[in-house]
Amino acid sequence: MIKNKRMHWVYYFGRGLIRFLVFFFAFWKVKGEENLPSNGPVLIVCNHISTADPPMVAASIKLKCKLMAKEELWHNAWSRYWVANFGAFPVQRGSINTESIRSAERALKQGFSVIIFPEGTRSPDARMMPALPGAALIASRVGVPLMPVGITGSEKIRNLKWSFLHHPRITVTIGKPFDLPTNNGKTTREQRREMTDYIMRKIADLLPPEYRGVYGGGENAHD
Repeated sequence: MIKNKRMHWVYYFGRGLIRFLVFFFAFWKVKGEENLPSNGPVLIVCNHISTADPPMVAASIKLKCKLMAKEELWHNAWSRYWVANFGAFPVQRGSINTESIRSAERALKQGFSVIIFPEGTRSPDARMMPALPGAALIASRVGVPLMPVGITGSEKIRNLKWSFLHHPRITVTIGKPFDLPTNNGKTTREQRREMTDYIMRKIADLLPPEYRGVYGGGENAHD
């Protein structure tokens, strides 16, 4: 595995700015930091309930991370500069494309952790939706552990003025890393579906019942 974990100054500036804004405009709690790996990259899989989730997760986790972000952010030169140097790479919302999968695999092989939202887009009601198989495909091909992260409260963020007046309670819960069978990256569609369900239930187990949506049974739903 290639080790090349240099980050642009925008990454460090952005993390600091996000931490300041969230601390100032919300009650922000990060739980489960003892589950962060001491070495090696992980594929960080999260539920998605707000546009604030990607940078907030990156600021919450003390690992050098790359992350997927909606491709619309690359349509403007100004936003493209900031998101690209923050460590993001484009992905089409609600779908899987080969280039975004390859970008995630390259980042993991370089030693970065990668943040991914398997649902493909944010939930309109904060409840988990059926996920796409991208995370399962990446993990099985690269052979890295996955680390589930559950987010609550960020769906209440509207704008800075509203947040300053109401201070929403946001919790980012980090779960224990786990492995999936790799099979040298050779998996069937059915196997990827089963692995995706398993991944999403790991995330659901970190959330209150009202956030779990279609994965409301937790790990017990496998029985």
